[in-house]
Amino acid sequence: MQTYCFALDLQEDPALIEDYKRYHRPDTIWPAVLASICADGVSSEEIYLAGNRLFMILTTTDDFSWETRQAANANSADLRRWEELMWKYQKPLAFAQSGEKWVRMEKIFEVHSALSQDKPA
Repeated sequence: MQTYCFALDLQEDPALIEDYKRYHRPDTIWPAVLASICADGVSSEEIYLAGNRLFMILTTTDDFSWETRQAANANSADLRRWEELMWKYQKPLAFAQSGEKWVRMEKIFEVHSALSQDKPA
């Protein structure tokens, strides 16, 4: 199992942010988007919002490839339309590479508490 974390900004417009959140509700997200997530080794995908900054956390199988996922999405007309629509709400981070939307974050800390470990019998 692998975990990937990404960041991206939304436009600084409360109405656009609310609209973006609406698109990501379980009853309004496009079925093709959900199918794409489930088809390529992602066991869970979560998106969090702080101000206008988005954080996406992917938990995947060991053989998952972000590059393969991006290529598959680029080959899907539905996913291309979704990404074009979402770009109305999104904007790249100041340090993103040209054409880069979601920027992969670097893990700099991890700790596991005793509560998360099995206790001896």
